[in-house]
This record gives sequence, C-alpha cells and structure tokens, in this order.
Amino acid sequence: MWRLKIAEGGNDPHIYSTNNFLGRQIWEFDPEAGTLEERAEVEEARQNFWRNRNEFLREKKFKQRIPQVKIEDGEEISYEKATSALRRSVHLFSALQASDGHWLPSASNPTLEILLTGHLNPIFSAEHKKEILRYIYCHQNEDGGWGLHIEGHSTMFCTVLNYICMRMLGEGRYGGKDKACERARKWILDHGSAIAISSWGKTWLAILGLYEWAGCNPTPPEFWLLPSTSPINPGNLLNYCRLTYLPMAYLYGKKFVGPITPLILQIREEIYNEPYEKLNWRRFRHLCAKVSFLLAADLQKMI
Repeated sequence: MWRLKIAEGGNDPHIYSTNNFLGRQIWEFDPEAGTLEERAEVEEARQNFWRNRNEFLREKKFKQRIPQVKIEDGEEISYEKATSALRRSVHLFSALQASDGHWLPSASNPTLEILLTGHLNPIFSAEHKKEILRYIYCHQNEDGGWGLHIEGHSTMFCTVLNYICMRMLGEGRYGGKDKACERARKWILDHGSAIAISSWGKTWLAILGLYEWAGCNPTPPEFWLLPSTSPINPGNLLNYCRLTYLPMAYLYGKKFVGPITPLILQIREEIYNEPYEKLNWRRFRHLCAKVSFLLAADLQKMI
C-alpha cells in the first residue's frame, strides 16, 4: 500500500528544513502495510475511480450541505448571500486541507518530464512505474488524448508526451489499459502528427531525439546576457516563463540531444504520418494543431 507522509524529512542527511518540513508531502510504498480488508478497500476505490473517470465526479465522500447561492442579473448582492458563498468555499477547502495546514497539489507535468528523460528508471521501483501508468490511464480522455489539465480537451502537447511516457515505461505501441497507447497514437496521427506539437513540445522532442532542432523557433541564450534594464531581457518575464526559457535557451544553444536508443527509433516511426528522414523540419517551426489552442469557453471554466 501507498502511504502519505506529511511534514516529515525522513532519514536523508542531505535534506533539512527551517520550518519542520511544513508543506512537504511524500508517498512511500510499503508492501506489508494494511490488512487484507484495507487493501481490498484501496483496490475498490481504484476501480471505482476508473469506472467513473469520465463522469467529472467531485469528492465522492464530501457532502456540501450549504445550499448554493444564485444571483440573477441585475440582482443586488446582499451580505447574507456573500457570506453563504464564502462559507461554502471555506467548508470545501477545509475538507481538502492536510494535517499540517497546506493543500496537496498535483504537479503532474514536472513529474512526467523527469520520467521522459529515462534517467530515473534505475531509481523508480516497479510500484512507482505502475502508479505512473495508472495515473496516465485514469486521466486519458474518451477520444484517446490528454488535456492541458485533467479535465481539459485533448491537446497535441500533452497527448504526445503521455504517449512517449507510456512507451518508455514498457508499454507497446498497441499496449496499455483499454488500448491506451493505440488510442493515443491514433489521436496524434489523426490531428496532424507530432509535427503539430506546440513550441515547448518541439523542444522536449528535440531533446529526446524525436524531433530536429531545425524545426524549433530560435531561443538564443545570448538574450540572457543583456542588461537587466533591457525590456527584452528574459529575466524580466513572469517567473513561470523565465524558469522555462532559461533552460530552454541553454539546451537550444547546445543543441542537446539525448541517446538515440532503439526505442527512440521506434517512436520516431509511430508519431509521424511520414518517414522521419523525409520531414522538412523548417516548415514546422510555426505549426501548431488548432485543437491545442485554449478555447475561451475552457478558460471561463478554469476561472
């Protein structure tokens, strides 16, 4: 069974904290943990999530007893209605709060990118790999792709990366639960293939040896040498952008490409509609699948 440890540092002498590890969360697998009944309950919860994964069910054990407040157009917002809406929010977030006071987020993208390089395979146990695959299967959309967030419509960026991740974890091109790989590959090819992946995806594929740097828009590292007072110095960007473009600029400058393994050569044949050697990469620099654009309706849902 997997156990969640909150605000613990473990026995690693290289890890220290100035706040008693508040906000830190670790999942550890203990093969001896739990009784047979508890393990059966965990497996039943997994199967229940799998059966209802496309139903957008929320917090099955959470019951919101405070009635929803609806305000019609032109209606005045009263103190009572605002207070009721606030109480509903506090009720929900207090139920989701961890014991040490923080809220447990899901940072699936960085986790996926660590695995994509393949260098942590000797570190990940079989149970870790099994859980990563389970996570991927459970969030696959009905059309075979994956969205930018777990409830979003399928995009080329996320679908290609998840497909590669499954292949690197040992699934065949037609493998995976409920034919996950086959369905994902069909979605990719039906929507223009991996040449239509967005700019960040092009960079990731180039690093893995699944795309050519000639097909990426330039990200010159020399921009980072500009004075900080320069309006085009990337260091003045929002932190999410600069933390992304700094390593991208370095890797672009080095034209870094990982080892070209037999698996990489196989994936090259699987994610494109044309032979890899015949693709004109410079033509694809500005190509991006239309389905990958964030629609206004999706943005409103997120807000």
